[in-house]
Amino acid sequence: MRRTSEETKATILVAARERFAADGYQRATIRAIASDAAIDPAMVMRYFGNKEKLFAAAADFDLKFPDFTEIPRETVGQVLAAHFLDRWEDDEGMMILLRTGVTNEAVAERMRDIFAAQLGPLIARLCGTPSQVPVRAGLVATQILGMALCRYVLRLPPVVAMSRDEIVDWLGPTLQRYLVE
Repeated sequence: MRRTSEETKATILVAARERFAADGYQRATIRAIASDAAIDPAMVMRYFGNKEKLFAAAADFDLKFPDFTEIPRETVGQVLAAHFLDRWEDDEGMMILLRTGVTNEAVAERMRDIFAAQLGPLIARLCGTPSQVPVRAGLVATQILGMALCRYVLRLPPVVAMSRDEIVDWLGPTLQRYLVE
């Protein structure tokens, strides 16, 4: 049974996400991804060009922010903290970026691009001082990424033991300060 071009591309991306999650960026190979997708490695190269471009496509995701215009301003920090916890726990793509971003410059760049492109505009809408947006976005990222690294990668026992609500209660006020104060 022949697949359409879009079906083939989607199959490759699914296989790539799974392989990058299992093996990390460095150890994952085009050949292994093609094998997982049950296609010839040349097809992976045809659609994506090289491993770096394949990774960029596999790790392209939307942070899926809620509509913050509908959220009371005094709760945006807590809402953002809860949102990111949900995203880290539900999206393997974010875990791939987190795990490999600390050791691979291309992946780190991809992560910076995603956060800048999606977090920056959100903060611009919440912050009254445009010149502070990059700094505020960077500070929000330190909290979100630091918590995720400690909870999901390093698995620091006190952080892993915290409930979702406890993390939101601790992290929310800090994010609130960076977002709107």
